[in-house]
Amino acid sequence: MRRYRVLFVCLMLVWFGVVAAAPPAQTSDFNNLVINTRADLEQLANDVLGAGVRPEGWTFNVNNVNSPTFIADMWFDNEQLAEAIFGPNRPPGWIGAPVTQNPAIVVRNIRHDLELAADEHYGVGQRPETWRGGPPITRCDRTVQNLVQILTSAFTYNFQTPTTAADYCATIAAEAEQQVLRLAFSTPEFEAQLPELTLAVRGDLERLADEEFGVNTRPPEWRGNKDNTTQTFLSDLFLDLDTLANAELGLGVRPDGWIGVLPNSPALAYRTLRHDLELLADALGRSPRPRGWQGVDPLLACDPDVQNLVLLAQQAYALTLESIPPGAGFCAQAAVAANQIAENPPAPEVAEAQAAEDTRFVGESEFAFTYLDQAATQYMGIMPAGTKFKAWYRNFGDSTMMFVSGEDFAVYVDLRWTTLDPAAFQRLPTTEGVKPLTFCDAKWCNGPGPTPTPTGAGALEALLNAGTPQAIPTLEDVRAEKTQVSWNNIRVTYLLDNPNTRTAQVALEICTDTTQTQCEPVTQVFDNATGAPKPVLSQYNGLNVYEFPYGYTSNLLIEGATLFSPDIWISDPTIR
Repeated sequence: MRRYRVLFVCLMLVWFGVVAAAPPAQTSDFNNLVINTRADLEQLANDVLGAGVRPEGWTFNVNNVNSPTFIADMWFDNEQLAEAIFGPNRPPGWIGAPVTQNPAIVVRNIRHDLELAADEHYGVGQRPETWRGGPPITRCDRTVQNLVQILTSAFTYNFQTPTTAADYCATIAAEAEQQVLRLAFSTPEFEAQLPELTLAVRGDLERLADEEFGVNTRPPEWRGNKDNTTQTFLSDLFLDLDTLANAELGLGVRPDGWIGVLPNSPALAYRTLRHDLELLADALGRSPRPRGWQGVDPLLACDPDVQNLVLLAQQAYALTLESIPPGAGFCAQAAVAANQIAENPPAPEVAEAQAAEDTRFVGESEFAFTYLDQAATQYMGIMPAGTKFKAWYRNFGDSTMMFVSGEDFAVYVDLRWTTLDPAAFQRLPTTEGVKPLTFCDAKWCNGPGPTPTPTGAGALEALLNAGTPQAIPTLEDVRAEKTQVSWNNIRVTYLLDNPNTRTAQVALEICTDTTQTQCEPVTQVFDNATGAPKPVLSQYNGLNVYEFPYGYTSNLLIEGATLFSPDIWISDPTIR
């Protein structure tokens, strides 16, 4: 403890100049916080140890506010008192040793820890009449404090939460979340991806249910709504997640950190559903996750306040979590990294240098062909020359394909048809273990379809010959004539498995209900991802045979004579 105090005092000798240079009003507010915190620390010490009784080594630096070691001494004495109250272990949320050179944040953190010690001695929310206290934000946990700090300083936002709010910390955290919704979740890129992101949560919930109950077996009241165009899609997903948790963990039993509410905002609803689903998968021991699991971002399993702080720190200070390995300790390390950079923001010149460094991965198109997949099979159109993008991932080996995004697209392009520096391309992380979500909503997007070629039956030949492209069937067209059912209504007869490609050849029938007793042959499967019908490989007992990858596949149009479905589930041999 003494060694830490010496180091801290040395730092404070530097910091004191910063305090002295602050504007008068700020200095007055800051000095009041310092004086009141020291006074409350002394009162708590009297009440815990006895009037005038102090631990050996107590600094007794009580009144000399102008002393360059005043804050260091206050932190040191607060830790000594905590030792007397808690022993060697500190309660959850204790901030402890400073990691910042900002005196205001140091005092804020001391005040926070002092309140935890007072809660232990007096009782939560109970204080003597002479207790001076501090601003209500100092009672909030470190992450919420830094959410307020970063929004105020880096985004110049003025909070409206009154200091008299009944649950101040929860209220101001909710206000901060609304700003994160505005800054991070209201972009065209995110809004375009949102339907597929929520559909991926449904797919992963079904995978988890398959693991727990078996394929096509579900608890009573299971809704199983997989149509993300319906108004009840999110609420049905929320209820099914709750049903699975009740069935497997017990009625009302939930993992620590479970949110269990469905926000009105679709973006926040998606994040809540993904967060709780990941917690449930961990609670059920599904680590690693079932095959085909689409939730690949470990941040989405973290506390929402941590997620919010990380997103803001990424925007304001170019925070990166790439060095943190995914796993059980990811969220704790992400919280530490986000809090540290929020309390130690880079100097303006450093931030500018980081922004310049980030432009290494920004390039422009030179009439690049765009695709929804890195294998370049789902062509989406030609990106006009001069269109700016940011590169995120590159393909493996000698491939020159890379994943890029812009205001209204997230696609794969070939490095050779862009201005991106090849050296920057080589520094990009690969797509190993990552499956970025792709979309293309720009005016130049006209796929998916085959890659154009002057000699093939592609888009370019059709354009040259002024041909009319084949009409693509839509769900709306089919709904007028047939009844929609879910993938639970599709009877799958497994004929051949290919473990190398993780695909299966199957014969299909589509049925009126999940009992699969009244069925009709599947006559056509249209794949909207490729813009073409799936080929019929052969016949089996009068049924068409198709090939599908294992797992849940959406964006299809599977038709019988009177029924259709937009999705299908193909189980791998290990769970059949």
